Amino acid sequence: MQSASSSNLRLGSTLYSFTTEYHNHDYSFESLIRRIAAENLGPGLEIVGFQSIKGFPVVSDAYADWFRGLIDEVGLELSCLGINSDFGINRDRKMTEDELFDYHVPQLHAAAKLGFPLIRYQYGAGPEAIKRLVPEAEKLGLKLALEIHASHHVQHPVILAFREMYEQVNSPLLGFIPDFGASVHSVPPSFLDFVRSIGVAESMIDLALEVWHAGGNGSEMAAQFYQKAVAMGGDADLILELFPIFGLFSRQDPRDWAEIMPQTFHIHGKFFDFADDGAEASIDYASTLKVFVEGDFNGYMSSEYEGHHWTDADAFDKVRRHHALASSILHKLG
Repeated sequence: MQSASSSNLRLGSTLYSFTTEYHNHDYSFESLIRRIAAENLGPGLEIVGFQSIKGFPVVSDAYADWFRGLIDEVGLELSCLGINSDFGINRDRKMTEDELFDYHVPQLHAAAKLGFPLIRYQYGAGPEAIKRLVPEAEKLGLKLALEIHASHHVQHPVILAFREMYEQVNSPLLGFIPDFGASVHSVPPSFLDFVRSIGVAESMIDLALEVWHAGGNGSEMAAQFYQKAVAMGGDADLILELFPIFGLFSRQDPRDWAEIMPQTFHIHGKFFDFADDGAEASIDYASTLKVFVEGDFNGYMSSEYEGHHWTDADAFDKVRRHHALASSILHKLG
């Protein structure tokens, strides 16, 4: 449970954190929400539409009524709905701008029908399609926020294109969702343990970390690593197992989030592992949360555990630890 604090940063969880538990059928959609509420891992609740709702973005009146009733019953507050920008859904070509616009409209309507105040969209939508969606968002009373996820950062050309569009449109409905995976200081220990367990040579791990620490564009770093690893005689398949280092973990200075603070609507509090003292092993949460508190961020941070890509650790234990860490930091900053 969140400790008392003068900060306007409030805690919550995303169902994405519990992907393993959900995919293993340990929980239904409803029972997962009920346990989050019972364990005080809210009050904010974020879901990903296509992951959690069968038939999304088609949402019947009966389903919407049931969902809203469930949220009221358990005492959670809807914080964000994650939608998709699947520009590559056609194997032979990318979606056109018109197709991207049409693809997003029903997702916005589903979010509004379910009662979400905010959607998380992805960079694949492109600035122009999102610009065209603003009038629709205005009619629905929805905020639209771009997730800034590794390997992007606030000054990345892809993100700058959206920032420029935001400045042109000047709508209070357009904002951002920082993902703390873009501001890590080291690769999560559990990921390195995983690649070792499947036979990746220590020399390949050392090379990947060397390239990663040198910095640069994620895809360019991956290509550089691959070329060097092949030259060293690395196994081609095992080399690829190290590619997530260049796509999931970025080294942006946490202080850079201040650049977009006035347009920050929500936070993805990404985390992976915890040290013995309770700190996140790869992300300096004390310094990072300080940026948002001092920037007077007003909104929810969803605890977003992403270690399920390579471990089957108990996500509830992980999220409880994350809430405890964030609560302690916020109390000290309060």
